[in-house]
Amino acid sequence: MHNEMTMPRTQGPTLPQKFYIGLRVLDRIPHDVIALISRLSIGAVFWQSGETKVDGWHVTDNAVYLFENEYKLPLVDPWIAAHLSAFAEHFFPFLLVIGLASRLSALALLGMTLVIELFVYPDAWPTHGTWAVCFLVIIAGGPGRISIDHLIARHFGNNAR
Repeated sequence: MHNEMTMPRTQGPTLPQKFYIGLRVLDRIPHDVIALISRLSIGAVFWQSGETKVDGWHVTDNAVYLFENEYKLPLVDPWIAAHLSAFAEHFFPFLLVIGLASRLSALALLGMTLVIELFVYPDAWPTHGTWAVCFLVIIAGGPGRISIDHLIARHFGNNAR
């Protein structure tokens, strides 16, 4: 016989059980929330970068200078690269945030990230890898229900029936 004084009492789940319960709670986070956070956070990164390249509606001389002297992309004129970059870093993040053409926008910015990684800052792969994951969440799973893309798909899906 066991004496109550010698047997430990368990009061609730053990630490490994608590960890497992915590993981099960994370499984319940809807893709819609994860996609929205991905769209907003990575959109902000690129929007802020685009803002450093413009003064009002004009690309700054400093942005062109960076493309001439620091970024040095092969096969692309620095003036054109600065203008394309400034446009892309405003246009595609805007589309991501509102959830319009989200997969295409994420793919375009993923391509831009790959160019940055390969030709400009190859040692910044941890940062670029983090960005890539945000884009891949959107490309693979879509923008979620909190998006214009979802409203368009729902509208055309209901009309097709």
